[in-house]
Amino acid sequence: MELDFEHCYRAVDSRDPRFDGCFYTAVRTTGIYCRPSCPAVTPKRQNVTFYPSAAAAQRGGFRACRRCRPDAAPGSPEWDTRADTVGRAMRLIGDGVVDREGVPGLAGRLGYTERHLNRMLTAELGAGPLALARAQRAQTARILVETTDLGLAEIAFAAGFGSVRQFNDTMLEVYARSPSQMRERQPVGRGEAGVVNLRLAYRPPLHAGSLLSFFAGRTLPGVDEVTDGAYRRGLSLPHGGATVCLRPGDRVVHATLRLDDVRDLAPAVARCRRLFDLDADPVAVDGLLGGDPALARVVADEPGVRVPRAVDGFEMAVRAVVGQQVSVAGARTTLGRILRAAAGSVAAGEPVPVACPVSVGEPTPIPQTDTATRLAGFPAADVIAALPDTAFGMPAARRATIRALAEAVADGKLDLDPTADRTETVNRLTELPGIGPWTAGYVAMRAIGDPDVFLPTDLAARRGAEALGLPATAKTLSSYAERWRPWRSYALIRLWRAA
Repeated sequence: MELDFEHCYRAVDSRDPRFDGCFYTAVRTTGIYCRPSCPAVTPKRQNVTFYPSAAAAQRGGFRACRRCRPDAAPGSPEWDTRADTVGRAMRLIGDGVVDREGVPGLAGRLGYTERHLNRMLTAELGAGPLALARAQRAQTARILVETTDLGLAEIAFAAGFGSVRQFNDTMLEVYARSPSQMRERQPVGRGEAGVVNLRLAYRPPLHAGSLLSFFAGRTLPGVDEVTDGAYRRGLSLPHGGATVCLRPGDRVVHATLRLDDVRDLAPAVARCRRLFDLDADPVAVDGLLGGDPALARVVADEPGVRVPRAVDGFEMAVRAVVGQQVSVAGARTTLGRILRAAAGSVAAGEPVPVACPVSVGEPTPIPQTDTATRLAGFPAADVIAALPDTAFGMPAARRATIRALAEAVADGKLDLDPTADRTETVNRLTELPGIGPWTAGYVAMRAIGDPDVFLPTDLAARRGAEALGLPATAKTLSSYAERWRPWRSYALIRLWRAA
């Protein structure tokens, strides 16, 4: 990827946080790399090199700045929105696929040879898949060293390193400190086993109220809940389950993760970031939408509205099918019935003490909730497919749709992860009985992460358009929405809020 030196240097000179995660500044005289907003003195031009990824900076022989912690910067919005092979590869690496399946597994999922994939990633990011995964492992290990009581050998393997020696060498190279030195200099009040407290950075502004209110209106018993300004939900991860508590704060979302297996930290963080759309660029989105006189007022009143995304593509698809032509409240009732029927096959809602524990020095304490229940991830596709007809409580045609959907996911014929090919997934969805453009588009927006989905036939969108003085028929609204590309998903959320 070509980086414009003047553009990057101006961002560094102004310490512009909007560019954090988009590129990294390496300073040859100090041997460190920083995020653009680092508060340190702006380096001289002749001493600076810009890299498109932290892995590329590490590959160039630079270590991470201890002051601005560039590895904790928000991810580049480009990799979150791009639907091409490189964008999908970055999302797969972020989800820990290289650690679990190696580069052959990553290449196989994308349909390319390892050699060709390495060339594509190196051309775009200055580093291949192994280096990108290594940078992520180092960040995961740092979090575990500083926020848990795990032994260093346990952390090495939990973070995905092949050996303790590789772990030690990498941490020294990336952070210029050994793991034992990092733990000594970063004393943390330890919590219970499997609980990790961390802060997820984002590009401001973030309209937290819109996210929390959206999720609050759609919570399911035993799966998720919104209480005291925080969102809690269960997760199903590669090595086990987890419960996450997310509380939006100033420039960060405070996250408390209770993990069954600490090897799932990286994929859990990736899912949480995706859920709250934390890698978005709200300035770019609001800049385009706010330029439309019809949306200018709502954008000015509520800057930073994000798209509420999903942690489980199958769950989102089931929610979409159940929600066809019924109210949100009606859909919750039906989904609750399905969850109760599935409770015999999945451990959902077992009463265990769950809290959002706080580490010493946590800037925004998350209150204890001793009466809370352990939340579980949504039932797996094979569990839903095996339920009897009486479990659904819906018309036979819609029940058949959910069965067909569950069977396609369980058999591996349908991939609903954000790493899937968007066009192919939408096409396969619409091939299933009972799934049309609205349902496929809703899944593409919330589960697959497409930022440019619009649903002109959606009743709430048309009501919102009418409230804003826009054309309210499906055909005219669809035509009008063309001016909102490539952020039509965000415009849709604005219309829903206006309704």
